[in-house]
Amino acid sequence: MKITQLLTEDTINLHLQSRSKDAVLSELVQQLHDAGKLRDKEQFTNDILNRESQSTTGIGEGIAIPHAKSAAVQTPAIAFGRSIEGIDFDSLDSQPAHLFFMIAASEGANDDHLDALSRLAKFLMDTSFREKILSAQSAADVLQAVNDKESELDDEVTEEVQAPKEEKSTVRLLAVTACPTGIAHTYMAAEKLNERAKERGLSLKVETNGSSGVKNRLTDAEIAEADAIIVAADTKVEMARFAGKHVIQTKVGDAIYETDALLDRAIEKDAPIYQLEKGQEDTSSSEKKSGFYKHLMNGVSNMLPFVVGGGILIALSFFWGIESSNPDSPEYNAFAAMLNTIGGGKAFFLMVPVLAGFIASSIADRPGFAPGMIGGLIAITVSGVDEVGGGSGFLGGLIAGFLAGYITLLVKKLFARLPNSLEGLKPVLFYPVFSIAATGIIMLLINPQLAKLYTGFSAFLEGMGGTNQILVGLVIGGMMAVDMGGPVNKAAYTFGIAMLDAQNFQFIAAVMAGGMVPPLGMAIATTLFKNRYTKTEREAGKTAYVLGACFITEGVIPFAAADPLRVIPASVIGAATAGALTMAFDIALRAPHGGIFVMGLVEGGISKILLYALAIIIGSVITGLIAGMLRKKPA
Repeated sequence: MKITQLLTEDTINLHLQSRSKDAVLSELVQQLHDAGKLRDKEQFTNDILNRESQSTTGIGEGIAIPHAKSAAVQTPAIAFGRSIEGIDFDSLDSQPAHLFFMIAASEGANDDHLDALSRLAKFLMDTSFREKILSAQSAADVLQAVNDKESELDDEVTEEVQAPKEEKSTVRLLAVTACPTGIAHTYMAAEKLNERAKERGLSLKVETNGSSGVKNRLTDAEIAEADAIIVAADTKVEMARFAGKHVIQTKVGDAIYETDALLDRAIEKDAPIYQLEKGQEDTSSSEKKSGFYKHLMNGVSNMLPFVVGGGILIALSFFWGIESSNPDSPEYNAFAAMLNTIGGGKAFFLMVPVLAGFIASSIADRPGFAPGMIGGLIAITVSGVDEVGGGSGFLGGLIAGFLAGYITLLVKKLFARLPNSLEGLKPVLFYPVFSIAATGIIMLLINPQLAKLYTGFSAFLEGMGGTNQILVGLVIGGMMAVDMGGPVNKAAYTFGIAMLDAQNFQFIAAVMAGGMVPPLGMAIATTLFKNRYTKTEREAGKTAYVLGACFITEGVIPFAAADPLRVIPASVIGAATAGALTMAFDIALRAPHGGIFVMGLVEGGISKILLYALAIIIGSVITGLIAGMLRKKPA
C-alpha cells in the first residue's frame, strides 16, 4: 500500500493555527474527523493523549509523530500539519517541532497499512525529504515528495539486489527496537541503526517489534554468533534468548539520537552479560517448537492459574469438613462455602473456556479469543443427554480451541478482500459474528456426541457390577484418568456414587484412588525427572501434590493438555492399578470426596488405611515413572 492512500489532500494542513502541543493534537484530530476518518473523535483524542503520556512523540529535528491504534478509527489515515514558526512539543532534543504527522491506525489495521505507516517513519529520517516537506507550497507538493521518496526506495531495493555485497566489519551486532504502539519509533530507530551501520561498514541485523508483529526475527544461530546486542525498547520484548550475551538495554529514542554512541558501545562490548532473572524461562529455542505445541502451551499457561487457584481454594474449604459447603449439612461453614464456590463453581468453571480461548488466540491472534471461549463454554455446558450435567470436559475444550482458531483464520481470509472503508468493521463485526457462529454451531453438533459417551460407559459399568471386583476396580480407576472431568470420568464417578447409595462402599474407594493418582503421578514425575520438565511445569508439579492429595483430579489437566499422548496413558495405567489394588485390599470408604481428609473413614482401622494409602502411592509412582521416562528433554 502506498503512503498516499493514507495521506490525502483532505488530511493535509500546511498552515496550523495552534500554538501549543495540546492545541496541535486537537487540530489534527479535527482534520481527521472532518475527512471522515474517525467514528468517535473524543475516544481517538483520549487514545492519542494516552499514547503521549507514555513518552513524547516529538522525536526531535523538528518532527512529531503523534499516533494511536484505536477502535475509534473508521479508516486508517495520516494527518499532516505544518508550523513554520515551530511549536514546543516536548521533543527529545528540546527544540520546536515544525512537521506533525498524526497516524490513526484502526485496531483491525492489516499489515499493508502498518507497513505503509512504518515506511513513513523511516522516510522522516531523511534530511532532504524533511526539507521538501517543509518548503512545500501545496498539499500536492507534499504528496509528490512522498511519491518521489517511495520511488527512490524502490530503486534502492533494486540496486541492492543487483549490487555485489560489500565487505563488512567482522564484528557481528544485533538489535531489537520496540515502542509502546509499534507504529513510528520502532521503525525510525531501526532505520537509523541500519543507516549508520551501513555507513560504518558494520554487520548489523535489526528486529522490529511493531504493531504488525515481529519482523526480521533474530534466529538462535545469529544470537549465538553475535558479539553484542542492542535492545532499544520502551515496551517488553523477549529477553531470555539473550542470556550469556553482552546486551545494551536503552530507550528506543536513544537509537534515533545516540546511534553512534550505541554502536560504539556494542563494538567495544561495553555492556553487562545478560542473565536470566529468577523464574524466567529460556525461550531461545521457541522457534524450534511446532505450531501445535506453541498454541497448546499458550492455552495451558493461561489456564494454569485457574487450576491452581481454584484447586487450592477447594482444598482449603475441606478443613471445615467434607460437607462444609453444603447448607443442609451439620458441617456447613459459610466461609468454607465461599471458598468452595470461588474455587469449584467459578475458577474451575472458567478453566476449559480459558484453555480454548487462548489456544484459539494463539492461532488467530485476538479475533480468535471470543470464539475459542464460546467453544470452550459449550464444551463444558452442552451435553444433549439428560443424565449428563456438563459436557465433554477438557478434551472437548482442546477441540474447541483449535477449531475456533482455524475457523477464525478462514474467516479472516474470506474477508481479506473487503474495501478499505470496511477495514475497521472486521475486528468488531465480521470476525466475531461469523467465527463465533461457525464455532458454536459445530460444537453444538459434536459435543452431544462426545457427552453420550457418558451413558454408554454408565451402562457398561452397570453390566460389570456382578463380575470380578478387581476387574471393576481396574476399569473404574482407569476411567477416572481418561478425561479428568469429561464424560468418561463422570461415568465412573457417578457409578461410584450410585454404589455408595446402595451401601456398597468398595467402589467409591476405587474411584477416589483412581482420581488421586494422575496429579500425584505427574507431581512425582516432575520431581524425579526434573531435567525433562520446564521450571513452570516443575512449579505446577508442586501444586499437583496438594491437588492430588485432595482428590482434585483436575490438577493434572495442565500436563495432560500440553502432552496428552504421554500423560493420559501414563495416568490411566497408574489409576487403573490403584483401583484394582483398592479392590484387592477390600477397601471400603463411606465418603464420596475428600482425599486424605477422609482417609480416617476407611473401614477396618489403621491397617486398611495404610493399605489404601499404599494402593494410591503405587499407582502414583507407576504414573510418575511412565510419564517421566516417556517425556523427552526440552529442546
